[in-house]
Amino acid sequence: MDWKSSSIEVLLERALMEDQAARDTTTILTIDPELRATASILARQEMVVCGLGAVERFLEIFSRLDRRAPAHTSFEVISQPEISDGVKVRDGQVLAVIRHNARALLSCERVILNLMQHLSGIATQTRQFVDALSGTGARILDTRKTIPGLRTLEKYAVHCGGGTNHRLDLASGILIKNNHISLGGGLPTVLSRALAGREKGQRVQVEARSAQELEEALAFGAEAILLDNMTPAQVKQSVERIRQFSAGRQDGIAIEASGGMVLENIRAYAETGVDFISVGALTHSAKAADISMRISAETS
Repeated sequence: MDWKSSSIEVLLERALMEDQAARDTTTILTIDPELRATASILARQEMVVCGLGAVERFLEIFSRLDRRAPAHTSFEVISQPEISDGVKVRDGQVLAVIRHNARALLSCERVILNLMQHLSGIATQTRQFVDALSGTGARILDTRKTIPGLRTLEKYAVHCGGGTNHRLDLASGILIKNNHISLGGGLPTVLSRALAGREKGQRVQVEARSAQELEEALAFGAEAILLDNMTPAQVKQSVERIRQFSAGRQDGIAIEASGGMVLENIRAYAETGVDFISVGALTHSAKAADISMRISAETS
């Protein structure tokens, strides 16, 4: 993740401005502007870490926004050598230590924790799904079910958890769903248009919700199949049919399953032989990880 990219900087700056961090009335009125402090970011549960790179960026951006800060203000973020994004940590571990102006730490505390808790929650849940598929050969995919404006970071969190990123946006891949078929004049028409107009290297994927829709997708040239809202038994039958149909083809047909995937049933789907399982819950339902920040004044 390039935490210094312009798009990430805009996102982080908006978070600070939303919280009016540079106009933190309580801190301005109660804390000596010259006071230095040390902050420790702590894991309060077993979790997969994500978002450490945002800490330094938040503080850099805040220093630009805070016109009241002393001219000599500087900070240091001390990372733990064994801890980085994607590493699983235990309850109580120190993730990073910050030495900075006390006002800056207090004013940035909430936005730093909000982002790290959200991203670490996604990474932690993703790791649970990935572990549940161990040995099956199937891979976990994320979806576009993300919070508007946070997709790049949420997909990064999925990657940190061991998952695989699906298409980033609508321009990144071709996925023909039932609404495209019904509005575009039927599968033969929309599929032929997609195959003719795609960019080099793009696979055309078609959603199938039944055995009949699967047969149509195969007959008209789908290069990847999304088996949507089927039972594990139905997915297994579909996988066998697709493998039979594509036997001898050099490129094969990629098979993805989706719809209603939870930890309790994910392995049953993986054991059907699919290549991928997409899970919207990775991003839209992940519980925030429990992370805290302890701040104490530095003694001279």
